[in-house]
Amino acid sequence: MKLLIFVHHPFDLWNAPDWFGSRLQREFPQIEVLQLPDYKRVDAEIPGAEIAITWSVRPEQIKAARKLRWIHSPAAAVHQLMFPELVNSGITLTNAREAHGPVVAEHVIAQIFALAKKIPDAVRLQQKREWGQQRMWDELPRVREIAGATVGLIGLGSIGRSVARSAKALGMRVIAAREHAEKGSEVADAVYGPTETDEIFRQADYVVLAAPITESTKGIANAERLSLMKPDACLINVGRGPLVDETALATALREKKIGGAALDVFPKEPLPPESPLWDLPNLLITPHTAALTEKLWERHYALFSENLRRYLNNQPLLAVVDKKKGY
Repeated sequence: MKLLIFVHHPFDLWNAPDWFGSRLQREFPQIEVLQLPDYKRVDAEIPGAEIAITWSVRPEQIKAARKLRWIHSPAAAVHQLMFPELVNSGITLTNAREAHGPVVAEHVIAQIFALAKKIPDAVRLQQKREWGQQRMWDELPRVREIAGATVGLIGLGSIGRSVARSAKALGMRVIAAREHAEKGSEVADAVYGPTETDEIFRQADYVVLAAPITESTKGIANAERLSLMKPDACLINVGRGPLVDETALATALREKKIGGAALDVFPKEPLPPESPLWDLPNLLITPHTAALTEKLWERHYALFSENLRRYLNNQPLLAVVDKKKGY
């Protein structure tokens, strides 16, 4: 049985460290583990693989991989793998949604605090050596408490649930939209179905996008929904860039129809220098850093090694993706 690891990205942390494959080989000596430094040998090696760890594979490679039974993606989002050759195959797909949830939730809470306390404004004033107490109070939206405010979650996966627990601990009200509202939630005060998503935008002081990309979620934060938000409410996106209509958001921020926004993800990354988003003072931009942590690959290893034990023992796998739904 062959396990092929091919994870390559310009950003260092997204690449599987050398110890990852070596440690798997020691723990599972009955398996041949091959970790590739790039994609150059994938075409030659994938036909013999039964298991693969990757977030990027081409349709023709799936066709050639006749022995492949399981792909694990070390990312939470798997929309780039939702092509017919894989979706319609018998290959099981798992992802790393549980590995990213806690640390991304920390980032969301940090963004809520930054927006509520107007930290970006204070930094700009500091750079100008300006004591702006009166100015920060007078300019709307004002500095505010978060206790008693409402967080509205679009998505109740690992990230959404982690955000909800932290928000509740801070005295916030939590509402959420999920595909199956009838399931309710142990962490949200109210749960709405897909047809009631507008309620999240109407009620929330902080709308948090943490949903997968599907046909129904692309552009979910569009001009119509942004117009439903309170004038001091803020939008936070830690899901994926296409969840937001960037043009509509830029207009809403420029015209101060909403209080502010914080974006960690964008349809095109890196965000181009010519993007008008850079110049919006009421927008907090972080360069896709919500999931960064030194513990990342240890968490990946814990999840994958547990799943590998389950696979070898013919037990159900964790974090299985519904390929028809796309998440």
